[in-house]
Amino acid sequence: MKHESKPVSADRRSFLSSAAAAGLTTNLFAGSVRGANDRVTVAFIGMGQMGRGNLDYASKVPGFQPVAVCDVYQPHLEMAQAQAEKLGHNVKAVHDFREIIADKSIDAVCISTPDHWHAYMMIEACKAGKDVFVEKPACVYVEEGQLMVQAARKYKRVVQGGTMQRSGGYFQKAAELVKSGALGEITFCHTWQAGLEKKERWGNPPDEPPPAGLDWELWLGPAPKRPYNLNRFGVAPKRWSTFRYFWDYAGGAMTDWGIHLIDPIHQAFDDPMPTAVTAMGSKFYVTDNCETPDTMLATFFYPKFLSSYESRTCNPMPLLGNWGAATAIHGTEATLVVNRGGCWLIPNRGSSVEPAVWEKDSKMAQLNVPHWENFLACIRSREKPISDIENCVRSSVTCILANVSMRAGVRVDWDEQRWTVKQNEAKPYLKARYRSPWKLEV
Repeated sequence: MKHESKPVSADRRSFLSSAAAAGLTTNLFAGSVRGANDRVTVAFIGMGQMGRGNLDYASKVPGFQPVAVCDVYQPHLEMAQAQAEKLGHNVKAVHDFREIIADKSIDAVCISTPDHWHAYMMIEACKAGKDVFVEKPACVYVEEGQLMVQAARKYKRVVQGGTMQRSGGYFQKAAELVKSGALGEITFCHTWQAGLEKKERWGNPPDEPPPAGLDWELWLGPAPKRPYNLNRFGVAPKRWSTFRYFWDYAGGAMTDWGIHLIDPIHQAFDDPMPTAVTAMGSKFYVTDNCETPDTMLATFFYPKFLSSYESRTCNPMPLLGNWGAATAIHGTEATLVVNRGGCWLIPNRGSSVEPAVWEKDSKMAQLNVPHWENFLACIRSREKPISDIENCVRSSVTCILANVSMRAGVRVDWDEQRWTVKQNEAKPYLKARYRSPWKLEV
């Protein structure tokens, strides 16, 4: 296939426009450059499934030296320490993340905690002179995201967001095709996920004392004071942690899965932000005590195209063939579909574009290890990583704005210059409300 190059121009305004940001240095990643043979000591905070996964991925990258694991839940801490030993690392086990932040021998931290901790820990780590790998979504509140970027710039830190698909070959191919102009003019994108939950899903466990070995007060941290509930904590056999279905800690499927579907669009179009978002959703079917919707539709108005997000957990029928979750970008010449299983270019009827498929490629399918390799390379070079915190924040906030629209019951118009929405009834959902004594300060 031959296509004329049509670079995509993103109409991007300044992300950091507040007075606090105005005085920050423009030399974003200046600082000492590590030699190729220096080992980067890294500590892991939050040792649930994702944290232990990141420990494994980082261990596959020569140049990283895991030195500590941290969790408020003793069983997770013990599992992580045993895993590290099997991987050949002698790590210390730490209960309180503040000990990790204060340890000057640690070069970098990986934050895989529940979402409501991401912003505070990342900012404190930057202030302590550490580089950071922080899981997605970057934040729970819009305000947090702006402060996270300010902290990375102010303290000249390399911060890699956990949107690891950007390091995957299929997603890089998709971005390449869009930027090449192969799809023609693009006015619509579509993202979706489909599945079938049980009606009772996670059930309705009662509030009760926390289990032995869990520091529930520290787990809550800046979130509102709540009694322990199994579904709020979310850790149990054969489940993906359910804290993400409570507004105090996360944003439901929209910020958990939705960011992985929307971020490829941002990657392909050089990280624009929508100018308006409207969304609706509810718990129509599931009867458990979780709060976020089981069904949701969102529409995002970007300067040059519309995009939609569909979360359907009460019906598993795939779309556009056999894709249960994917991102589709529709152009006048062809449609592109991408997910973790491949990348497909599907010509329109009468188009001169030839169909093409990239799938079953073990190298292109890799995501997490290349993402950690990129993080290490940027720690050494002081360049921005592929999922620089600003990119991760922009994708995270796009998802958060959909939740804000749904919860406030209004269309929200995004003012990127002021990093806020125009609708007053939606503004309370943007600002972080931290419980004392926790304060989010750059």
